[in-house]
Amino acid sequence: MSPARVVVFIDYQNLHTAALSRFWPRNTHPSQGHIDPVRLAHLIVDRRSASGRLSRLAQVRVYRGYPSRDRQPAAASANDRQADAWSRSPLVVVKRRPLRYPRGWPTMPAQEKGIDVALAVDVVRLAGIDNAFDVGVLVSGDTDLLPAIEAVMELRCGHVEVAAWRGGGRLMLPGTSLPWCHWMDEADYRSVEDLTDYSKRS
Repeated sequence: MSPARVVVFIDYQNLHTAALSRFWPRNTHPSQGHIDPVRLAHLIVDRRSASGRLSRLAQVRVYRGYPSRDRQPAAASANDRQADAWSRSPLVVVKRRPLRYPRGWPTMPAQEKGIDVALAVDVVRLAGIDNAFDVGVLVSGDTDLLPAIEAVMELRCGHVEVAAWRGGGRLMLPGTSLPWCHWMDEADYRSVEDLTDYSKRS
């Protein structure tokens, strides 16, 4: 029997913010606490295989916002260095969308715009049109992604699971315990933590 092809979809800011909230002191600067997407994906896939569900990591897709070079040049450069580091792995696809800056910026923070839509569209497209995975794992707590999960389940074009930090929220269809959740604790987080300071040029 061939191993299931697994694609891991990572809503990076959602994952990173939740990790800072769970495992770091309050008001920790967001330059800390980063996660290595490939190590995280292998953690999930290895556990599937260890539980008897033979699996192979086919792709890691990372979705995140992209700061303006004019407004936040240092943050944009750090974002570029991080995306370049991730993209050295042939397994990784990084999809970035420009941040939206409100009129009150910088007092009001810039916000991601369209990340959840881009991720949701790709989940459905890769499952229903491209037949790119047998199992898609969504690493996010954003409930805007629930329609994508419902679509894949209704079309029966793939199997969807989710992953979340233990003690936090998880994606779950109303009135059910679905989809299956890969709970990750602090030891798991420390095993996939990326200690690189991307604010510094190498």
